[in-house]
Amino acid sequence: MQVVYERCCGIDVHKQTVVACVIVPGPDGQATKETRTFATMSEDLEALASWLAGLNVTHLAMESTGVYWKPVFNLLDGRFQILVVNAEHSKALSGRKTDVQDAEHIADLLRHGLLRGSFIPSQVLRELRDLTRYRTKLGNDRVSEVNRVQKVLEDANIKLASVATDVMGVSGRAMLEQIVQGQTDPTILAELAKGRLREKQDLLQKALSGRVRSHHRFMLAQHLSHIDFLDDAIAQLDQQIAEQMRPFEAVIARWDSLPGINRRIAEIVIAELGPDLMPFEDAQHLASWAGMCPGNNESAGKRKSGKMRNGSPWLRRALVEAAQGAARTKNKYYQALYHRLAARRGKQRALMAVGHSLLVTGF
Repeated sequence: MQVVYERCCGIDVHKQTVVACVIVPGPDGQATKETRTFATMSEDLEALASWLAGLNVTHLAMESTGVYWKPVFNLLDGRFQILVVNAEHSKALSGRKTDVQDAEHIADLLRHGLLRGSFIPSQVLRELRDLTRYRTKLGNDRVSEVNRVQKVLEDANIKLASVATDVMGVSGRAMLEQIVQGQTDPTILAELAKGRLREKQDLLQKALSGRVRSHHRFMLAQHLSHIDFLDDAIAQLDQQIAEQMRPFEAVIARWDSLPGINRRIAEIVIAELGPDLMPFEDAQHLASWAGMCPGNNESAGKRKSGKMRNGSPWLRRALVEAAQGAARTKNKYYQALYHRLAARRGKQRALMAVGHSLLVTGF
């Protein structure tokens, strides 16, 4: 088999150790292997870099093992050509599994050019990913906290969610604050309603007539305080993301012009994909990488499971959210696409198809 890289290294990454196997030409021209194990502290990784440099290694390959590949990549990036590969593409044979054999297997595949590197964005985009993903996590936490508020209200026989669309809206929040302070008169609480909710005074008085105990007031105070903390943290993240997104305003505007995609979703898309999409050959490769297209599994002329690959869960979530908005736009292609597919294949598949169409259009 043709040798593509004469001086290469395969690294098997773990939390506390990395096993590196180097393949270089020997004195007689034949390939020789040398394997060493290093700890993952910065000092030990520097020793790994010095050892590789001393052997004139040019190319490295490692599996994308959780987050443990990141410190190795960060320290060696710029010194060597590094491939971070999907573990599915570099699995060793079953029954022959050790750390040393894994490193040797990766090195051998790399030497013959049989590995394909994963998309590793620049440092700027990696930092943006951290911010946008953390903001998404905090948003999930806020939703969970609002659900806990609803559970406390139900336990206290307060049926506010049956009348008000948003329990944490301006009217609902004012009522909850008064309940925490000890107000129990449903008439006084109903008078705090704003806007169109004031048209439901009778229903509000019935919904706010409950049995609120001190335990409920304490729990509500804790939940509301946590929600305020999360709102403040999300606002700070929004500000930081907006600051780092300034160089990409034109790209944000382009994504924002698509139906269903707002600025927040556009920021997530740019953080996950990058502003130029140059690493992807075409829209089809991009959709496959993102996990937004059916799987390709055929044997003996028969189509088997078309289950989608995992892809990027952060990007998929953002695109599905955008698809929900695009499906509600009036007299648009995406609305017609959604309803046509939802009738035959179900709502979930229809949303994935609309998300796929948005991604391909944005390419």
